Amino acid sequence: MSLLGFLAVVLTPVSSRADPSYQIFVSNEKSENVTVINGSDFSVAATIPVGKRPRGIHSSPDGRTVYVALSGTPVKAPPQIDAKGNPVFSKGQSKDDDDDDGDTADKAADGIGVIDVAGRKLITKLNAGSDPEEFALSKDGKRIYISNEDVKTASVLNIATGKVENIIPVGQEPEGVATTPDGKQFYITCEAGGDIFVIDTAGYKVAGHFKVNGRPRSVDFLPGAPIGFIPSESAGELNVIDTAGFKVLQTIQLPPGSRPMRVRVAPDGKKLYISEGRAGTISVLDAHSYELLNSIKVGARPWGIELSPDGKYLFSANGPSNDISVVDLTTEKEVARVKAGTSPWGVTIAKGR
Repeated sequence: MSLLGFLAVVLTPVSSRADPSYQIFVSNEKSENVTVINGSDFSVAATIPVGKRPRGIHSSPDGRTVYVALSGTPVKAPPQIDAKGNPVFSKGQSKDDDDDDGDTADKAADGIGVIDVAGRKLITKLNAGSDPEEFALSKDGKRIYISNEDVKTASVLNIATGKVENIIPVGQEPEGVATTPDGKQFYITCEAGGDIFVIDTAGYKVAGHFKVNGRPRSVDFLPGAPIGFIPSESAGELNVIDTAGFKVLQTIQLPPGSRPMRVRVAPDGKKLYISEGRAGTISVLDAHSYELLNSIKVGARPWGIELSPDGKYLFSANGPSNDISVVDLTTEKEVARVKAGTSPWGVTIAKGR
């Protein structure tokens, strides 16, 4: 069997246990499309052209729409980092330089693509400010909170009007975005300096600001407690955050070789799942003791991860291997590998069709 054939098959029988009521949407950064995978048998259902450099991808609360961040800023190599995991700037280059942008950036390509789940097609693109990378939806699904990577801002987009209502200055290279469980705030993580900004959703003012070590990539929250989690990629760490006091409570050193990207909290709040980037694994931690429980081998450089609605499966986007790993969370083993587009980046779930 060819390598491509192997990657497309189920490694152990799962179709009898899979849930047909959801679909998995995967953003493919370099092939400019979104792969749709059936929740019933993990087969590829569709490939949707969306535009340049799709990265952040999330479903609306009702599951009828999937939004994807698009950017005309070309991909560039990651910066060199110092011993603390912070970027090293070239001589004469300020950390405030907007060096992600340039003459080659196609600003007309920037926006939030809107995908109709039932029709499996892109229906429009919304203005989202410059170079949107990641975003989160408000709890009512009416607004999108966006990180604008090349201009050091966060934008608030009103979906109904299609207009940016607010622009909030943050740190350099904002990336991760997450709305708190009560919907009253959203977090922005900034790669270059490790800055974390907490923004109120009532008046869009900065309510908190603190720092972690280099290249914080994402945020997730423990249900029913004022606790959040932020991985620091360059330092190989997971930061435990006090969301009431806006500070780091504890820093957990992850296994050697870890380059943590995405953190997801299990629906029951008992476990944490962290994609480890170049380590090619998913770390499983106890969400309360922070003990490392397992390390699950998946595809190359897992980036975005998402959990199925029933909490039975984890899906990881494996960039260099151009595929999606399906992990059975009962056995904590990879049970399928599904071929995606080129350089899959993010994963989201849309319930029903």
